[in-house]
Amino acid sequence: MTDIRGGSDSGTAKNGSLPVAADGVAVVPRSRAALIRHNFMRNKGAVIGLVLMVFIVCIGIFADLIAPFDPIEQTRAFLEPPSWAHPFGTDPLGRDMLSRVIHGTRISIAVGIGAVMIALVIGALMGLAGGYFGGKVDAVVVMVIDTFMSFPGLLLAMVIATMFGSSLPVVMVAVGIGEFTLFARLIRSAVYAERNKDYILASRSLGAGSGFIILRHVIPNILPSIIVLVTLSIGNAILSAAALGFLGLGAQPPLAEWGNLINVGRDYLQFAPWLIWFPGIAVIITVIAANLLGDGLQDALDPKQRH
Repeated sequence: MTDIRGGSDSGTAKNGSLPVAADGVAVVPRSRAALIRHNFMRNKGAVIGLVLMVFIVCIGIFADLIAPFDPIEQTRAFLEPPSWAHPFGTDPLGRDMLSRVIHGTRISIAVGIGAVMIALVIGALMGLAGGYFGGKVDAVVVMVIDTFMSFPGLLLAMVIATMFGSSLPVVMVAVGIGEFTLFARLIRSAVYAERNKDYILASRSLGAGSGFIILRHVIPNILPSIIVLVTLSIGNAILSAAALGFLGLGAQPPLAEWGNLINVGRDYLQFAPWLIWFPGIAVIITVIAANLLGDGLQDALDPKQRH
């Protein structure tokens, strides 16, 4: 079989022609973005995670339009089981649980994203400084990372929330501080691997400053790894925020936050288990979706998977 340009059937490009597949059809080289999109879309778990995350975020954004009732409106329907009028039942104060879970989506997603952004900023500053400059700066960064890693992230978040009070900004900061070591370690290692490569040395030889090199060359090359870790960390941050809410250290009533809803429902577990079922299921689905999406991005952005 000959290729479409009149060459042989060797399947290789000759005289500048395109590579030829076994069936004689010319293969058009794909761009990097196209390869990433192709690798992502062929991963069913990643697609499911993306769809679920988009769906959950949309619920949070349009909670006021989707929720059938006001989440803090009290009625006489105390502890009603799931029904057509209240698909998720009602709580001890007669509030509609479906509306509260929907509004809890907005709070939980906002806390998770905010905490991850705080962790990213702190971790990026420390990781870039330690990985690029090395020496004493790196020694200080490693010491700080090791110190914070000696405490479990959730325990550290509990201490911060206890010291500074239970509010959404405090929860974001507490969870972010508990998570920043992951970003600091990843970015420090990635920058350390990049700083002595030829393109960095060439930029230095041309007189480029450290700030320019970091912003123009280093960060773009480590960005895929950061994107993956951000996606994976959102699920962990939401889970940590829910844990703080369950312990009474997160958002306080009457705010509807998933962990707080579970905390209220545990006192009625024997005769009103739906108070825990639905916010618990919401937490589980969100964490699974974030992990599926993160794993899919990791595979898609991995250079070894782009062929």
